[in-house]
Order: sequence, then C-alpha cells, then structure tokens
Amino acid sequence: MSPSLPPRPRTRLYLITPPQIADVAAFARTLGAVLSAGDVASLQLRLKGADGMTDMQATREAGRALTAMAQEAGVAVLVNDVPDLVRELGADGVHLGWTDMPVKTARNLLGPDTIIGATAKNSYHKAMQAGEDGADYVAFGAFYPTATKAETVPAELELLQVWQAAMLIPCVAIGGITAQNAAPLVTAGADFLAVSNGVWNHAEGPAEAVRAFNALFDQLEGAA
Repeated sequence: MSPSLPPRPRTRLYLITPPQIADVAAFARTLGAVLSAGDVASLQLRLKGADGMTDMQATREAGRALTAMAQEAGVAVLVNDVPDLVRELGADGVHLGWTDMPVKTARNLLGPDTIIGATAKNSYHKAMQAGEDGADYVAFGAFYPTATKAETVPAELELLQVWQAAMLIPCVAIGGITAQNAAPLVTAGADFLAVSNGVWNHAEGPAEAVRAFNALFDQLEGAA
C-alpha cells in the first residue's frame, strides 16, 4: 500500500482591491477592519483607469497608504501588472496578467525573493510554463461570471483538481467568487481564493465577508 499524502494546507483568502478607490483614507479604515476580521494571505493592488489599464497614480496613492498596514498584519502586498512599482511601494511582489511582462523577465528584474504570480486563465499549459519560468503561484479562472474584469474565459473545477494532484506550485482560483459559491473551489483544490466584489460589496459588510470565508475554510480544511 502506498503511503497516504499529507493533508493539503488550509485554503486562504487572497484579497484584490476594488478597481477604483474614491477615498483612500476611508478605504484604509475599511481594510483595517477587514484584516482584523480573519485570516488574509495577501492583498493585490489592482487599480484601473477608464481605459482598463493600470492607473499608476491611483496605485501609488493606494500603495503608500495600504502597504505597510497590510504587511504589519502579516499580509503580503502584490502589485497588479507593473513590476516597476514593487520596489517603489515596498510591496512583496507582482501579479502578472495574461499579456503582461513574461515571468522570466520579471524574475530577472525583481530577483529571487520577490513573489511573482501569473494568470493562466483556463490553460494548464500556460500555468506549467509560468511555473517553469519562476512563478510562485498561478491563477486559474474565471470560475464564475464576474463584473470586475473584462475578457475572462470560463474555467472548470477539474483544472484545479488536476493541478493539485500533479504540481507543487500553489494555485489561485479567481472570478466571481463569494462565500456562498466558494465551497466547490476549495474542495477541488484551490490553495487561495482571489476575491474582490465578494468581500467589498458583501451585503453585511467586508469584515463579515472575511469571517464567512474563513469559517468556510475552517469547515472544509482537509476535505480536498
């Protein structure tokens, strides 16, 4: 009989900021309450302009206000799309989209100790290539319809199952995730759930959303 595999680590929450933040000081207060409500692994700074591109000024403003706060709470801060801002903001890493800078180039720019994540959409091949090129995690999705990001493609639960069975690099599930629809993603093998609207627009408030996600993760720990 072959030895049983160790249990998979508990799924964790990967927060993504809203695409626009009208009042950074007010958002910082909200974030403080959110980080006090339960375990959060990371915070991605994803601020977009009307053209869908990264809003550099807004990202800088949010990063200066939020990075140290998040890091003091043990939360890794990642910049969406723009590796050049990582050192400027003192962030922990970058998340690279489907058409952004290649992982190898970002790794050469940022060095071995910076977190680099890569979007793989619904492509196992793209995810494997990102891992070979030095990504620390890959992100699959969208698993559910989402209004946060345009140009998504549907991803199936089987992708998480196959990845978890074969690969050591952590995988992130993304796309329309809420505490109500997250359970299948957890049991399929997602190491992290990337959530934006499902936290910030939760009917009972963002902090309650974080509590709900963590309660679900506790309930399903070891189920995958």
